[in-house]
Amino acid sequence: MIELHAHGPIHEIRLARPPVNALNPALLQALRAAVEDAPKKGARGIVLSGGQGVFSGGMDVLHLVGADAAGLRGAWEDFFAACRALAKSPVPVVAAIGGHAPAGGCVLALCCDYRVMARSPDPAKPFRIGLNEVQVGLAVPDGIQHLLRRLVGPRRAERLMVAGAMIPARRAFAIGMIDELADLPQVLPTAIGWLSALLALPSSPMLRTRALARADVIDALENHIHLDGFIDAWDEPDTQETLKALVAKLRK
Repeated sequence: MIELHAHGPIHEIRLARPPVNALNPALLQALRAAVEDAPKKGARGIVLSGGQGVFSGGMDVLHLVGADAAGLRGAWEDFFAACRALAKSPVPVVAAIGGHAPAGGCVLALCCDYRVMARSPDPAKPFRIGLNEVQVGLAVPDGIQHLLRRLVGPRRAERLMVAGAMIPARRAFAIGMIDELADLPQVLPTAIGWLSALLALPSSPMLRTRALARADVIDALENHIHLDGFIDAWDEPDTQETLKALVAKLRK
């Protein structure tokens, strides 16, 4: 479910669970392990990439709906553990977003230092990114809200999250949700190029400054997720109704 590719001191971790890299416990555990292992294997920077057309479709809803209470909690624990691994990485991490990135896919990208997103080959069908949890019956935890607020500001983040908006890549770039746009074949080289420039700086001062600047990201994910309340809300009638409709659509 994970492919590893070395580009010199930059290691690429590629999500590889077709067709849309839906995030189930096995994939999330593999992702966490790969992120934590990369610096031990000599990585000075990490690129997190996914599929072309869809970076990651977010959490595997079919798995979640079919899980018992322990399985449901375990899946979300694995998700937030993977998020924390990205946020706490001792080396910089860039998300190379080669397609749509809804919900959990967007969250993974927000946990990274920098985001490069693809322009769609068809301008009439742009790739989109967003925290669209409300659209599928879920609330966005405060810790995840913080990740978006720090990029686009509180008021804009509120409007996007309350509406569950999926916005085109060009708009995401304009508001600072992503850092750079590239044609699809250039997403990975652009991500590697940004990391290469960063790694050319004096290492210790850069890494110390980075750690200070990103301390709020780690705090948000460690202290402001409130998993118990998030799990309890899973059984609310409108959440279940929306999820069941989504599952029926996916099974078609």
